[in-house]
Amino acid sequence: MKILEMLYEGKAKKVYKTEDPKKYLVEYKDDATAFNGAKKGTISQKGIINNKMSSLLFKMLEEKGIKNHFEGLVSDREMLVKAVEILPIEVIMRNVAAGSLSKKLGIEEGTALKTPILEFCYKDDSLGDPMINDYHIAAMELASEEQLETIKGYAFKINEMLQEFFKEKGIKLIDFKLEFGLYEGEVILADEISPDTCRLWDMSTGEKLDKDRFRNDLGGIEESYNEVLKRIQ
Repeated sequence: MKILEMLYEGKAKKVYKTEDPKKYLVEYKDDATAFNGAKKGTISQKGIINNKMSSLLFKMLEEKGIKNHFEGLVSDREMLVKAVEILPIEVIMRNVAAGSLSKKLGIEEGTALKTPILEFCYKDDSLGDPMINDYHIAAMELASEEQLETIKGYAFKINEMLQEFFKEKGIKLIDFKLEFGLYEGEVILADEISPDTCRLWDMSTGEKLDKDRFRNDLGGIEESYNEVLKRIQ
């Protein structure tokens, strides 16, 4: 697959245009950021781990009926994906109180929520990815009502599937972020699913196995990412 030009470089990935107008190449980086880019660093082999883990989970979800952008692995750090037009909405699913939810609402971290919480944020780094709701999305024309309902349905289904999958590996899915986009007019899952975008705790010990180890200077970051990949492979 011939690479033509880089379309975008984000905090964790580079996206390249290919000779096939319907396909992009995504390269996963080792760069790490937190607090909307205020904290920066590097996690050794993170790009390799996130690429492999995302590909595995995308394939699993596809088999269960969740359409997504994954086409195939190209190398340890690269995957081929559908040329999706990303919607500027971050979709967050929460099963256990942690992070900003605990801080904003005063709910003790680790408290199991009675029902999963679905949140939306406006995908704009310059604004700090502010939280929005259905009315903001409609007013700003970020997605149609039908597209938003599709996203909601997918989000809850994906949550159930990922919770079950990780539970079998001895991992509790605390919360996670998803992104969706349009491909040939259809809403499909995109971006990545990794310790960068999920809070993952060991079910026995409660040990954090995700990017919170980087955010909060807990150490053992590379070991935790590798542990997650080892368990799910």
